[in-house]
Amino acid sequence: MLADKINQDLALAMKAKDALCVSILRFLKAALANAAIAKRVSQLEDADVVETVLKLIKQHEESIEGFKKGNRQDLVAKETKEMEILKKYCPPEASREEILEWLRSAIQESGAQGIGDLGKVMKAVMPKVKGKADGKRVNELAKELLGGKSDG
Repeated sequence: MLADKINQDLALAMKAKDALCVSILRFLKAALANAAIAKRVSQLEDADVVETVLKLIKQHEESIEGFKKGNRQDLVAKETKEMEILKKYCPPEASREEILEWLRSAIQESGAQGIGDLGKVMKAVMPKVKGKADGKRVNELAKELLGGKSDG
């Protein structure tokens, strides 16, 4: 299970005295414990672990944006390193072609005619892409397809 892999990696990081890795993995373990409590389960499924990791990655992305605006390159670098550690526990991101395939299927299922039906398409496609693609990227590609700007 993914939670076991995180525990093993934490032990290795502690032996290697990798302070940043130890810190972020402990933070991740705390977030996973909170998620387990919220779901009222003793052990999270891998999908729930990935969902929690993705939330943390999103928080790091938002922090990076804020630190860039504040011209804090030291903190941008730290957040980026932490985010890279977290990304090890996510499945590889779907390719543009895979996302477009899911979107075309969702457009057909929902009967979407144009950009006004973006909400219908996103509602249909997001359960399929959850954990496999960034929602913002999916939204941009959906707009391309619905707006007729896409070459695919």
